[in-house]
Amino acid sequence: MSPLPFHRRKTVRLTLRYILACLLVIIFVFPVYWLFSISFKTPDEIFAFPPVWYPKSIQFSNYMVLFKDGDAKTVLNSLILATASTFIAMILGTIAAYSLVRFKTGGENLAVWIISQRMMPPVAIVFPVFLLYVFFGWVDTFFGLILLYTAFNLPYVIWMMRGYIEDIPLELEESALVDGCSRWAVLWKVVMPMARSGLFATAVFTFVFAWNEFLFALVLTRTEVATYTVQVTHYFGGQSNFWAKIAAMSVLGTIPVFFAVATMQRYLVRGISMGAVKG
Repeated sequence: MSPLPFHRRKTVRLTLRYILACLLVIIFVFPVYWLFSISFKTPDEIFAFPPVWYPKSIQFSNYMVLFKDGDAKTVLNSLILATASTFIAMILGTIAAYSLVRFKTGGENLAVWIISQRMMPPVAIVFPVFLLYVFFGWVDTFFGLILLYTAFNLPYVIWMMRGYIEDIPLELEESALVDGCSRWAVLWKVVMPMARSGLFATAVFTFVFAWNEFLFALVLTRTEVATYTVQVTHYFGGQSNFWAKIAAMSVLGTIPVFFAVATMQRYLVRGISMGAVKG
């Protein structure tokens, strides 16, 4: 049997790649689809065998009960905590990164020491932090969790922004200084616009880290500032699990992150490939 012509072999390889890509997309997207479908199903459809692949009728009651019981408030709590801590960490982290790059603050090893703090497992410090928060009365407060989330994500922001600022030509800043700009004006008018893609990419990742945080929220909240990650665990019981509530709450908790990533997606690839590697 004679071998296939070159163009036929190329077509076959391309077809196989498309088939493989479609299979991978189905594998990764199916859990997301199943989560959404469960959130709209009745209890009979959720536990049906063989499985019901799509809801016969859309059940918005699974979502309405979350708002009626006040559980949906935990999503708003997570949004406030993640947004506030990300905003503060980005401001402080960018200033600190600029100091490390332009003024060599702390020498060459300070940046490595800073990022090493991010590698500390939260479980190693959560108990001492809890005792400290009890002493100051910060348990179950927005201030306490925002402060903790900011401190925990600050090393990551400094490390990432350090890589972006190093890419900015020093000559641009020197020209601005000669024209009469102060250091703060240079940071605001030169560095920030030049590192805009890095700012957005780092902010998205920092927001996701704060949004998904579980251990600190579990230990340091009770009712007033409980986050959605903690609230989901309340639907798992020893006798039964409330799968409709679990799915509905998970969907509500996914929507803000989905919109954040979809809005800033063009900056994410650059953020992954440059900021961390440059450091």
